[in-house]
Amino acid sequence: MRGSRPEQAVLTRDTDLRKTDETRAVIEGMVNGLNDHRIDDIGQFFAENFRWRGNQGCGTKTGLREFQDNWQRPFQAAFSDKVCVDEARLYMGEWAAAFGRQEATHSGTFMGVAPSGKRVEIRYMDFWKVEDGKITENRVMVDFPHVLAQLGVDVFDGQGWERFDRGEVTPPQPQEQG
Repeated sequence: MRGSRPEQAVLTRDTDLRKTDETRAVIEGMVNGLNDHRIDDIGQFFAENFRWRGNQGCGTKTGLREFQDNWQRPFQAAFSDKVCVDEARLYMGEWAAAFGRQEATHSGTFMGVAPSGKRVEIRYMDFWKVEDGKITENRVMVDFPHVLAQLGVDVFDGQGWERFDRGEVTPPQPQEQG
C-alpha cells in the first residue's frame, strides 16, 4: 500500500494494563458459565447494554436480552452436550481474546438443517472488552461454513479455496502493477 495508511488499533491504544487481571477473572468466569449452559443468569458477566457482533450468519445482538434470546437459546436448541474449549486466550488491559472450538451434538435444526445427531466441531474467535467488571463489547467469528460442511452442506458450492490447497485448480495470480 502506497501513501497514507489507515490508523491502526484505535480501540486498544489506550487500554489500562493494570486491569488485565480483572479482565481475566471476568472472562474465565463467563466461559465457565457458558460451559454450564447458563442463560438466565449470564448477566453476571455482561453489561445490560453490551454489543455482540458476529460474522455473517451470526448476526448482531444489542443488549443482554437479545444475546440470550437470539444467540444462546437458539444455539443451545441446535446443539446439545456442548463444551467450549478455548485453545488460547490473550489478555491486555480491558481487552481479551480467545480462539478455540466447541464440541457439540447437532440435536436441533441449524440453518435449516434437520437434527442429525452428529458430533460437530464449532470453531470460533472471540474478542471482549471488559469495563467495570462486565463485558461491554464482544466481537465474534464463528465458522458456520465448517459446521455446515460437517452436516453435508457446502455453502461455497465447490468453489472454496481448499481446492487450491488440494491442487485441483491453479490459484489465480494478481496482475503486475507498474
